[in-house]
Amino acid sequence: MASEVDIANLALAHLGDTATVASLNPPEGSAQAEHCARFYPIARDALLEMFAWGFATRRVQPAALASSTPEWDYAYAMPADAINIIAVIPPGSSDDYSIGMISGGAYTPQAFAREIDARGADVIYSDQPDAVVRYTAFVTDTTRFPPLFVMALSWHLASMLAGPILKGDVGAAESKRCAGMMQAYLSQASESDANQRLVKPQHNVGWITGR
Repeated sequence: MASEVDIANLALAHLGDTATVASLNPPEGSAQAEHCARFYPIARDALLEMFAWGFATRRVQPAALASSTPEWDYAYAMPADAINIIAVIPPGSSDDYSIGMISGGAYTPQAFAREIDARGADVIYSDQPDAVVRYTAFVTDTTRFPPLFVMALSWHLASMLAGPILKGDVGAAESKRCAGMMQAYLSQASESDANQRLVKPQHNVGWITGR
């Protein structure tokens, strides 16, 4: 599996840079290593935020808080490692499609909102008691990154490195080219990741239920 250093060197190779980075933490001293060490975590976390990756998905029952708004019945503390909240589901639910099934109604996702409360805390509001939160987490262990994600990440990093390494109009053009390559690999990576999940919700379509 690719390491952070491997991904950094792959990004440099995309730019035609022949330098080889030996360490990012700490950076080994070259300008390339300094740039890679600065931009790598930004590129990684941004890519994690772009899709609900299966390898970065977690479920927890967050700590309950006192709701500070009349719009929502419940408030929960944001998991410390959360990037995106994917769903709020009942405890014991096997998937995100359980709400509305008991009554035979159409599938309706559980409403929720992520906000900052008056104390500045990151909070999830919902009307779901004892909620379980499914979310995308910050993942730093590169051994968990699938190969296509690694490719998308290397191109994303390359797009950030192009300006400081190549500079000027050449750097801007290369950054745009690398961003286009990242989008292409992102599409492949997200499709491959989505194929790793098979969910068969069994619910009634609204117009059929009302017949």
